[in-house]
Amino acid sequence: PFLRMPSCPRLLKEYKELSTAKPDPEIELNLTDEADIYQWTAKLQGPAGSPYEGGRFELKIVCLPTYPLAPPKVTFTTPVFHPNVLYKTGEICLDILKPEAWTPAWTLQSVCRAVAALLSHPEADSPLNCDCGNLIRSGDMRGYRSMARMYTAMHAGGNGS
Repeated sequence: PFLRMPSCPRLLKEYKELSTAKPDPEIELNLTDEADIYQWTAKLQGPAGSPYEGGRFELKIVCLPTYPLAPPKVTFTTPVFHPNVLYKTGEICLDILKPEAWTPAWTLQSVCRAVAALLSHPEADSPLNCDCGNLIRSGDMRGYRSMARMYTAMHAGGNGS
């Protein structure tokens, strides 16, 4: 049923594995459109013990025809207050998504796990969201967690911890 016949048997393999695997309660990964193997959507549960707990965050994942040799482009479509996420665009700063750090060993599912782990472990030294990064770097974890919980409640339906 794929209109754009993939030059990427790897994506077909991942799609087939996801459709037969036991569902992951924390990550829901689906094709955005059955006719395009390169466009995916993921829904992540906010990690327990993080200010994102209880939230449901949506990611847009776009693969190039050169995947898995090139990383997918992953962005949040749910607004999120996090130092490594550009609030306006959802752009994510995560090493494994950069071409120089990417390895074909990563799958779309493992990329989603890495994004979920980033929610629990913000890296304030290279912030895309400077306001958020500054709170963490100045030691104001209470302020960061409070803002992250508020944005999660507003945009992702969470209550945070």
